[in-house]
Amino acid sequence: MLKAASAAFCIVAASQRLSLRSGRIDEADVTPRGAFRRIAMILAGALALSHCAQNPVSGERDFVLLSEQQEAEMGAQAHRDVLKEYAALDAPELQAYVDAVGQRLAKQSHRPGLTWHFTVIDSPDVNAFALPGGYVYVTRGILAYLNSEAELAGVVGHEIGHVTARHGVRQQSAATAAGLGTVLGSILVPGLDNQAGASLLQTLAQAWTAGYGREHELEADRLGAQYLAKTGYRPEAMIDVIGVLKNQERFAAERAKRDGTKPRTYHGTFDTHPSNDKRLQQVVNEAKRYRVAAPREGRSEYLEKIAGVYFGDSPEQGLVRDNLLVHEKLGLAMQFPPAWHVQNHPDRVAATSPGGDAMIEILAGPRNARPLDTLKKGIRLDPGARYDSGNLGGFPAAFAAGAQQGRPVVVAAVVFKDRQYLIAGMTRDKTAYQKQRGTLRAAINSFRETTGADRARARPYRLKLVTAKHGTTMAEVARQSPLGADGESQLRLMNDLYPGGEPKAGQRLKVVD
Repeated sequence: MLKAASAAFCIVAASQRLSLRSGRIDEADVTPRGAFRRIAMILAGALALSHCAQNPVSGERDFVLLSEQQEAEMGAQAHRDVLKEYAALDAPELQAYVDAVGQRLAKQSHRPGLTWHFTVIDSPDVNAFALPGGYVYVTRGILAYLNSEAELAGVVGHEIGHVTARHGVRQQSAATAAGLGTVLGSILVPGLDNQAGASLLQTLAQAWTAGYGREHELEADRLGAQYLAKTGYRPEAMIDVIGVLKNQERFAAERAKRDGTKPRTYHGTFDTHPSNDKRLQQVVNEAKRYRVAAPREGRSEYLEKIAGVYFGDSPEQGLVRDNLLVHEKLGLAMQFPPAWHVQNHPDRVAATSPGGDAMIEILAGPRNARPLDTLKKGIRLDPGARYDSGNLGGFPAAFAAGAQQGRPVVVAAVVFKDRQYLIAGMTRDKTAYQKQRGTLRAAINSFRETTGADRARARPYRLKLVTAKHGTTMAEVARQSPLGADGESQLRLMNDLYPGGEPKAGQRLKVVD
């Protein structure tokens, strides 16, 4: 049950992940100021001790910079929190490969003496980010859309640039502590002001924070391009990567328009940072003074390393197939209504009706066996709400029906294995409730322990390599894909053929199996 917002290239730190991974949630983790606030507090506390120091890149004196020791300590603590929320991908060979690329780039950076850490995290997001002190992360999601070691180096080099220039600590609280601590509060049943209710229903709807600002992004591009060239890659690979990300953004906008949903776009400055931007071209071209006689591309090596990696949701996160949620690790399943738009967020799974007038969500609750107590004390409903006890899917449960600020609400709290799960439905108004009432209740009542049939329907997707033959088209390849209506566009994006390119004979393609 964790699938966060889509693409962003560089960010300061990872968000709170109230993950529904089995065995990964406790009472502290489900507060709205959980791990996300811990990271923000680390940054804010360190910034309070800041002082003027020499910038490692420019050599100039910058105000509000940590000492290198403070920066390393801050990064180490935040790194521990990141890995509690975002598990490292269980792929030792791939981890070693990404680390090797990163270490080579870091040796050519302005801060080769830092102890650098490069980690692939198990997230389907198309993203990469860095923490102060030499901690760089890429998601398995972004790896699916890169096509060479040089492009991977472009992503990693950009993040190294943020660390070497100390962008994170130079932003001070406006872009670090304040940005990281912002709870957007996507709430199943809004209006909660007590700890129990907040622990149950108040979540972060945004998985990544904003970028560093246009000037710092360009500086990271300039530095990353230098590190690429000095390590033996084409500096233009930086531009290639931004092109990949802009195509992702374009695809997301087109799909959102078709589905009538809000588009998932990049954070930071990528809306005004296209691959043909003149300033971007200029800063990347500066790296050409580091002559690269035989630049390394590493396409075959890269593709071999990512073959077999999960695409989209992984079993650890819960899988959604035909609106059926199957979380084999937790042992639960739930059927969302047909034709509803389902999103697998870091902390919950949510579905919205086609008309946008109703929604239903499931998320983890407290570790106790008092569901009625949870609903009465943890959720504020308008006067007149009704409460009852019973069972759901054969497990002890409690139910509430009423309204919150006039919006009809139905909520269930079910005790399943070692904790409660909350399922809440809400409609825009009473008219919508009358239309959606049966649908909401059917979805809630579908909660159950996973069956063999459920598990058979929800098999994870993996990346696979195939070789294009003469006349092979992406439409033909997409017909063999389980990705559905968007399969052809997704596969074009993954193979740098978006929006209308076709493969050449002998070209190795990434497909989803």
